[in-house]
Amino acid sequence: MASQIPALPQSITPRTGSVFSDQSGFYALDSNVPGLSKLILSKLNMKDYGEYRTAVQEKPKGVTFRNYKEMFQKMEDTFKFCTGCNKIPEHLSEQQTLKRCVKCLNVYYCSKDCQRKDWPQHKKACTTLRLVAIDRLVEWLMFTGDLPFPTEKWTKSPDEVKSWNDWMPMQANLTAHLSTVLSGTNMATLWKNAVRPQPNEADLRGSLWRIQSEFLSRVLTVGMAIRRFGLDPYAKPLTIHLAGASHNETMGARLTDYDELNNMFPKHQGIEIVMVGPEVVDGPIMRPPLRAFGPKERVYISAFKGLYHQFWEAVEEKKDAAKPDLVVGFHPGFHANPGLLEGWLPTLLLLRDFNIPSLFTMYSEMELRCSLEILLELEVHVKDSGPNPFTSQKPEQVQSCPNKAPVYCNSHFIRFQGLLPSEDLEGSVPTASSSSSSL
Repeated sequence: MASQIPALPQSITPRTGSVFSDQSGFYALDSNVPGLSKLILSKLNMKDYGEYRTAVQEKPKGVTFRNYKEMFQKMEDTFKFCTGCNKIPEHLSEQQTLKRCVKCLNVYYCSKDCQRKDWPQHKKACTTLRLVAIDRLVEWLMFTGDLPFPTEKWTKSPDEVKSWNDWMPMQANLTAHLSTVLSGTNMATLWKNAVRPQPNEADLRGSLWRIQSEFLSRVLTVGMAIRRFGLDPYAKPLTIHLAGASHNETMGARLTDYDELNNMFPKHQGIEIVMVGPEVVDGPIMRPPLRAFGPKERVYISAFKGLYHQFWEAVEEKKDAAKPDLVVGFHPGFHANPGLLEGWLPTLLLLRDFNIPSLFTMYSEMELRCSLEILLELEVHVKDSGPNPFTSQKPEQVQSCPNKAPVYCNSHFIRFQGLLPSEDLEGSVPTASSSSSSL
């Protein structure tokens, strides 16, 4: 039976304060909760970080469970530590046991004293963490194929759809799609085996939409970048590179994942999406980029495993692929530590020197400010930045710091191109609210 069980949701992927990208990020979990990385590996039946990365990037040979109940229990076990004193189960005394907050069913405490002392912080996050706990179970439906569900043809022009508020009214069958998933076999299987009571229907509908929004947020952000840069998919085919694509975007990726662009730009001349990153997961999208124009009115997805500047040297410089009209990066995280910035530096300079229209997203305003400072130091011309109107609606919990304010995928963006004009080199750092163009 184990071989038939769909993979674990990506929600169990450890998250630091910004983005999980490398081995240091995984073990950084231990800085707040000593032993948490070891706990996660043990619950996933893995010996070390190498096995974890292999499971994420390739076939998850090491992630096997006897049944669904064990899978969901192991998944929940990776979140078990005392939120008050940060102790994991093996560090507790024989008299101590971890008990879950009865309101959010998300965080644990080893004693009433720990819970009482933590309440001033936890009460600010408890309501949101309740939603997070539901989402990380319902997200399993992404791997069963129940999500994402189909979307509708657009009845408005791209220029009229400036936010979710404009997109939602075009989805006449949204309620019907949600009802189909709610009544499906996999939803029943989930709650028959989950390690918590089944939420009510309203909570489940909300969770399904939040997870759907996270998936669509990436596609609609690409569409927003096309519009903001004034690119015209009706005049010529477009080639779009997703730099720094990770397992979050590519695990279980399908060749139809960016078909919302067909709804956004009907009868376009052809759009190619090339996912490039060292954490790209093998699958149907792992195929060479196009050398010539692709088919009209279709989105073609390909992928390359490696750093973006390596892809440029190995493929672009040899003219084995079309030059990009646009580069998009989801949560590059180069602000997080010197190691990540060092890995991103050749790519940032390449994008600047080749004057390539680029848009990167961030998890928070703090990440936005830090990223803006780095780009200014590199003399990159920032066109505009600020909140993303197509941010994911799904809150993301920082696993080792659950009471920390949640973040949202693609919540902010920076749009940049080329070298900062000479007259602006002495200027100040662009602010998060600055904007030189409208939606």
